[in-house]
Amino acid sequence: MAQTKKMNEQTFAKLVKEFHAVGELIRARQEEKQSIIEEFENERGRYSAGKISKKALESSVAKTNKEFLRLDKEIRRQIARANTLGNMAKSLSFQQAPKVFRAKTSGIFLLVKKAKKAKRKVAQKKKVKKKK
Repeated sequence: MAQTKKMNEQTFAKLVKEFHAVGELIRARQEEKQSIIEEFENERGRYSAGKISKKALESSVAKTNKEFLRLDKEIRRQIARANTLGNMAKSLSFQQAPKVFRAKTSGIFLLVKKAKKAKRKVAQKKKVKKKK
């Protein structure tokens, strides 16, 4: 009896769920980065108003840059993870390419395409320059 392909739905659902979680984590890190930007802008405003010293602002600059590097690294890592999960889901879905069936009076048959033979290119003879 002919059988069609069946997708492993649990695996696919797990991949989609994890992909969604990674997307939320990326968004959370971006929001965290935005809050650091706003916090630093407040620090600059306080420095402009003369409420904090230049040394305190420089300390804040170093801390902010360190946080930016940490968050950027985490966001890039999660983007790579999302890419991997997307490729895995794509691979799983590509495996579901339909089989080709044909119905005949004697039953249903699976058509198997014959592999095409690769045509070999005929090598051209090298042209030899004659010495005069």
